[in-house]
Amino acid sequence: MNAPLTVFVNGKAAVVPAGSVVLDALRVADAAAADEVVAGTRAAVDSRGLPVTPETPLHGGFVMRIVSARALRDVEQ
Repeated sequence: MNAPLTVFVNGKAAVVPAGSVVLDALRVADAAAADEVVAGTRAAVDSRGLPVTPETPLHGGFVMRIVSARALRDVEQ
């Protein structure tokens, strides 16, 4: 059995099962924000500010922030 992973969403620790993806951690940390990411109004970025998809696999210590999808689109242009 694999140990659970501790990841960080907006500075808040979220414990998820091994094999989880970004969306799983978002749901643990902030279910409403996770729904906004799925809807496309918000987005997740890693610790460097690079976008990550909801399907991105996690590893222990992964750090992400939830940002405005519009602001992210403006930066990408």
